[in-house]
Amino acid sequence: MIRPVAGIGLIVVLALGAFLHAAPERPNIIAILVDDMGYSDLGVMGSEIRTPHLDALAENGVLMTHLYTTARCSPSRASLMTGDYPHAVGMGHLDTTQTRFEGYRGRIPFTVPLLPERLQAVGYRTLAVGKWHLGSEPEHWPINRGFERFYGIPAGGGVYFWPPVGLDRPVYLNHNQVDPAEEPDWYSTDAFTDYAITFIEEAVDDEAPFFLYAAYIAPHFPLQAFPEDIARYEGVYTEGHEAIRQARYERQIQLGVLPGNHRLSPDAFPKWASVQDQAKEARKMQVYAAMVDRLDQNIGRLVASLEAQGIAENTVIFFLSDNGGEAAGLNRTPSVEIGRPDSFAAYGRNWANVSNTPYRKYKKFTHEGGTLTPLIAYWPAGLDTPGRITHEPAHIMDLYRTILDMAGLPDSESHCDKPATARPSRSLLPLLRGEAADPDRPIFLEHEGHQAVRAGDWKLVRSNKSPWELYNLRDDPSELNDLASQHSERVQQMKQAYQNWMKANHVRSWP
Repeated sequence: MIRPVAGIGLIVVLALGAFLHAAPERPNIIAILVDDMGYSDLGVMGSEIRTPHLDALAENGVLMTHLYTTARCSPSRASLMTGDYPHAVGMGHLDTTQTRFEGYRGRIPFTVPLLPERLQAVGYRTLAVGKWHLGSEPEHWPINRGFERFYGIPAGGGVYFWPPVGLDRPVYLNHNQVDPAEEPDWYSTDAFTDYAITFIEEAVDDEAPFFLYAAYIAPHFPLQAFPEDIARYEGVYTEGHEAIRQARYERQIQLGVLPGNHRLSPDAFPKWASVQDQAKEARKMQVYAAMVDRLDQNIGRLVASLEAQGIAENTVIFFLSDNGGEAAGLNRTPSVEIGRPDSFAAYGRNWANVSNTPYRKYKKFTHEGGTLTPLIAYWPAGLDTPGRITHEPAHIMDLYRTILDMAGLPDSESHCDKPATARPSRSLLPLLRGEAADPDRPIFLEHEGHQAVRAGDWKLVRSNKSPWELYNLRDDPSELNDLASQHSERVQQMKQAYQNWMKANHVRSWP
């Protein structure tokens, strides 16, 4: 049985002060990116899903409640890998969307150094497992963009059991295609962890620091899980959407994940009594929970491996999602029980609203529910006062600058005609020390015409071609009270800043 890391209760540490001290040597660094996980899907974020290993990392590290992503898969990954806004590096949409427009090339130019390329140049072993989704041609694969070892799927996700249902998604080890059918009980979440552990062992044998990028597919649809994991959640979701969402919200307040003035946004689902097939609806979330549970089990395996090799103390672990929960309600195999290897279904808008508790909207939108993810930062050798929660805003691109800082590497590279000093990525280390965020820093968001800019407590946001909405997130974190008509001057100022950002970063109106 895997033992979770010993934890202390999650508390909000109000006293500021430096708690990040110099580690004895350059740390190993692991960035774990999961796919379409909702804001509240971890136990530490209020969920009923069993995630003891991830909860323990948060309890022994720092939990950031306001990390903004880009609202979609490929753009978020591009920001993490480049330290820039996705449009600025040609990835304003999915890598399958290739256009003549500079911000939507669907590929990151080779003139832009990726994070592993920077780290490899200073002696780090660079390792990747899982989903890539930043270019399907071999020249754009991880193994040709700075990663020395790779096991996973260059073309994208949607693969759990083998063979996948209706998808052509070959699995590769470095340059070579492999056949998962040769491995009994192959399941992508487990297989990615197996190879991650092997790659780390190789780096340890060579006495080299490593950077591991573990991009799990879970819990992105299709809903597929092992029967024993599904059985762990038998009966849990039969009480319906509203009861689960309300319980998560109340736990979030108790845990300090939400401030005391936070209000739960209105439900975006019908009353449970009106749901015609309650058993099938509950089954969707039951399988989804099983997939998150299996993911947590594998994080436990990974941490246990670090401990067994004596390197856990000086290994940094970041954990986050690439965007909010997905509202798609598809089911391509309606005659097959959801969760089986031959099924292909998603859990739909109702449960996505639960996953994104307490916020509005979903993946693809720039309202909080589509773009916020909790970020767990864990580093035993570098954290003096674990158990901190910070609500300060940051952006997924900041991980780039943060990881370079941890590796002792100055960000001196220029790309896309933009000097390093002008790039928007900022190190998260001050926030991890308990320092306040820069109140003047703007964060810009765009996906498929959904637009937003946050500056301090204010957020200007709209869905595609809808009127602009203005919220004071200090007083109204759930975006419920639109103040646009009361602060027209502020709206105009923020709109102008947004338009300037669009021009500078090759962002176009959609479509």
